[in-house]
Amino acid sequence: MPLARLVDAAAALAATRSRTTKTEVLAEILRDLSPDEAEAAVGLLLGRLHQGSIGLGYRTVLGARDAAAPADTPSLTVSDVDEVLDGISGLGGAGSVGARNDALVGLFERATAPEQEHLVRAMTGEMRTGALEGVLTDGLARALDLPLADVRRAVMLSGSLAGTVKLGLTSPDALASVGLAVLTPVQPMLASTAPDVAAALAVTGEASVEHKLDGARIQVHRNGSEVRVFTRSLADITSRVPEIVEVALSLPVESVILDGETLMLDDDGSPRAFQDTMSRFGSTEGANPAEAERQRVLAPRFFDVLHVDGEDLIDRPLRERLATLERIAPAYRIAGEVTTDPAVAQRISTEALAAGHEGVMIKAVDSTYTAGRRGKNWVKVKPVHTYDLVVLGVERGSGRRKGWLSNLHLGARDPEGEFGPAGGFVMVGKTFKGLTDELLKWQTETFPDLAVDDNGWALTLRPEIVVEIAIDGVQRSSRYPGGVALRFARVKRYRVGVEAKPADEADTIQALRSLLR
Repeated sequence: MPLARLVDAAAALAATRSRTTKTEVLAEILRDLSPDEAEAAVGLLLGRLHQGSIGLGYRTVLGARDAAAPADTPSLTVSDVDEVLDGISGLGGAGSVGARNDALVGLFERATAPEQEHLVRAMTGEMRTGALEGVLTDGLARALDLPLADVRRAVMLSGSLAGTVKLGLTSPDALASVGLAVLTPVQPMLASTAPDVAAALAVTGEASVEHKLDGARIQVHRNGSEVRVFTRSLADITSRVPEIVEVALSLPVESVILDGETLMLDDDGSPRAFQDTMSRFGSTEGANPAEAERQRVLAPRFFDVLHVDGEDLIDRPLRERLATLERIAPAYRIAGEVTTDPAVAQRISTEALAAGHEGVMIKAVDSTYTAGRRGKNWVKVKPVHTYDLVVLGVERGSGRRKGWLSNLHLGARDPEGEFGPAGGFVMVGKTFKGLTDELLKWQTETFPDLAVDDNGWALTLRPEIVVEIAIDGVQRSSRYPGGVALRFARVKRYRVGVEAKPADEADTIQALRSLLR
């Protein structure tokens, strides 16, 4: 398939909000793909190269693009791009940096200007076309004329959308035979959100109300003496978490698939910060056993079981799966109760927060285990923090937001000068979440008058505009001078007009740092 065809499709996806239109655009592309191109094409559409991380940093990619004059006419195919990326992924050792750059420049020289822009965004994970996995799954069902539920199930059980596309294009009937396989990761079930427990119970009905841990999602597979541990993104981290492997091997089963979370605990059993857990994932890789032994261990906690001893449970109701989990791993279950009473659910939420957790998950007890779009069977309820922060800069948008000023650079006030000049502002994160078309238009019209610098990619602004930001918390960060970064930041409103707030009344970096446990 010509790369230009894929680029045109990405532009069409970015130009519409209609899921139906996106689905048809993707279906047309998939109908014309060969099976051998499937994995490469899916990676280029979603901005997740199937080669994985191959040492292509943002500056490296931009530098190679800037060094290459674009081609006048399109000639590249999807296979051409994949061949170059395969070559880059195999480079290593002395001279590999130069060889990687030469290969990139050569690729960009063969690409037209629109193709160059698409490749940059695909390689740097900046694809914002709306071609998410759920929409592409819909497109595959449309292209193959198969029931959507069957295709979604195949994607979930195979753990690979790209692999499912390839299989479906090779033999559509084969998708019906895709089954749960121990040691092959399964796409995780996801949750929607509700403002409070009463609203969540109104959606789920009778539910298991469980502590929502501030940990990292894990999926643990065991088949006899072999164990595999996967992350939410289905990356294999088995070698980095020997303590979780040990727990899996201790359970009274021969084969099992468990869904849960892991986190680091203090000596008193209270959870440590999310950042500690994430940094621990890579901390023992390459370490000697004595050093690894001195490090704090990760504590796994499970909330679901999908398979045990040859029996698949994903189509069983949650109440049965929880009973099985209680039988095989009672010491590692996440705390919770089954109820229809909002008062009971609120008590559990209060207990979870008091224990240092994020909130609660409320799960319909009659629901089966399904992956894909966020449904109504699992609902999370957790407190939302809001802070008034100052806009320090703004980036030019891409994709559907091209031509608008979009991604915000956010700063907190530093009144005592603990992290910079007294009375200045310390950057704590970026976000484009929560920005409506109306707000994008307002930003684009307003911010140029506040600009003190423009490097062509982003504007640096006078610190005058205050914006209310909702966050799920903060985490320690070496990227920003204040030592913290926002988690899941999204715009609530601007403090302008009748709600105007001066920058010298914005929230402080000290207030954000107080969220660190």
